Amino acid sequence: MRAVGAALLALIATSAVAETITAARYIHPTGRYAHGILGDALEWGGVQISLADGSARRFNLPCDHVFEDIAPRLVDVTGNGTPEVLVIETDMNRGAALAIYGPKGKIAETPHIGQSNRWLAPIGAADLDGDGAVEIAYVDRPHLARVLRVWRFADGELSEVAQMPGLTNHRIGESFISGGLRDCGAGPEMVLADADWRRVVGVTLKGGQLVRRDIGPFAGVDSFAAALACE
Repeated sequence: MRAVGAALLALIATSAVAETITAARYIHPTGRYAHGILGDALEWGGVQISLADGSARRFNLPCDHVFEDIAPRLVDVTGNGTPEVLVIETDMNRGAALAIYGPKGKIAETPHIGQSNRWLAPIGAADLDGDGAVEIAYVDRPHLARVLRVWRFADGELSEVAQMPGLTNHRIGESFISGGLRDCGAGPEMVLADADWRRVVGVTLKGGQLVRRDIGPFAGVDSFAAALACE
């Protein structure tokens, strides 16, 4: 009986390893959403997720959705030691949302912004406040509202924990998103620009509140590279 139990546990473990995500990429380029916020006319109609056993899963969006993004991000959102896929998924009538995909499809997503041609730019995901849960940060409408929003993933759901206005990480037409996350020895810190693109700013999450500090002048993309390298 013990042998059967051990064999079953080994089978479950092997199956779990086989389901581990190793890579992800967008597929099916499409021009069905004429927003062009990233500098071209093409978005993506699907995502392909590669698994450790060599197989791949493909998830195609309905015709009124696109992935309005640069590339999928592999992040351990659930805290189980293996990554999920973080994407920008846009409803063509309701704007962008941040979504999490696993080997079996979508796990959770934030609400869509609520209007067509409204976008968000991810910063990253980490346990920002040391509570054991992973937070996901993005800038809501980096060209208009310029609001940093932080969401926590717990019990299979996303809930917003904090927001701060006056920050951005993208300019219209750029094919990249600026800033990101760094840890210079005191825990995770978000790196962004102020609303006028004059200063590089660091933001931390402490006790449920966002705390902002000045890092230095913004003088092009090298300013972000230096900040992320803790220089």
